[in-house]
Amino acid sequence: MAASSRSARETKRRIQQMEAKRELRKEQEKRRKRDNILAAGAGTAVLILAVVLQLTVFSSNPTEEEYAAAQAGLTSPPATPSATPSATPTNAENIPKPETAAGKVFTGELVLNRGTLGVEFDGTKAPQAAAVFKSMADENFFAGTSCHRLTTAENFGVLQCGSTTGDGRADPDFTWGPLENTPADNKYPAGTIAVARGGDNAYSNGRQFFIVYKDTEIPADSAGGYTVVGKVTSGLDVVSNIAAAGLKPGGNPTDGPPVEPVTIDSFSLK
Repeated sequence: MAASSRSARETKRRIQQMEAKRELRKEQEKRRKRDNILAAGAGTAVLILAVVLQLTVFSSNPTEEEYAAAQAGLTSPPATPSATPSATPTNAENIPKPETAAGKVFTGELVLNRGTLGVEFDGTKAPQAAAVFKSMADENFFAGTSCHRLTTAENFGVLQCGSTTGDGRADPDFTWGPLENTPADNKYPAGTIAVARGGDNAYSNGRQFFIVYKDTEIPADSAGGYTVVGKVTSGLDVVSNIAAAGLKPGGNPTDGPPVEPVTIDSFSLK
């Protein structure tokens, strides 16, 4: 009887061990699935963040709210400066009239600390934008400002200039519109000069502009594309050489400040 009792207890103990092992394997499997889901979610957030940061290259630098929104997995960050396209400028009294440039083509030079570019600004296609930049050139506004942002992706090559703060922050006291001469196919050929603006707002153009140094495609947002105001007529290799030098290390590998600081010595149009 005693031997039989011990045998029964041993059998019961083995059954309990087997059940415990099965439960442990089930829990481990659940944990692996949960970890995989979390890893996939993190990967998606990183991808969305990269896309968001890339598409905001012609806006002011992403705010903390925009960064948090991207990390949360939103398809786009809150627009800057407003969430919906504006119908009218907020400070029209500060903006030169488009009539001052309508029907005119201005030529001149953009002198960087890295070399000189010949430029042409077209008031026949973008009179409001040409009026704004002609006025700022006449005021010598750009002297000493920086070209703070460079992109070096395979199909996305631009140098953004005109930042007075050096970090790309927009000037809320100088915004204007409407959008003009935006490419229907979202393609910006090498040599294009276009106006930087905030996302999803046709009246968020400012003082910053970007130079396209290789054929680039920029998806339009809800407001449209980016105003093409002119082109580089000579010296585009200056920008290509800036791009070839690369970006400052430690940040986005294809989007950030040039490794060698780039500033504007002068900008003239006549």
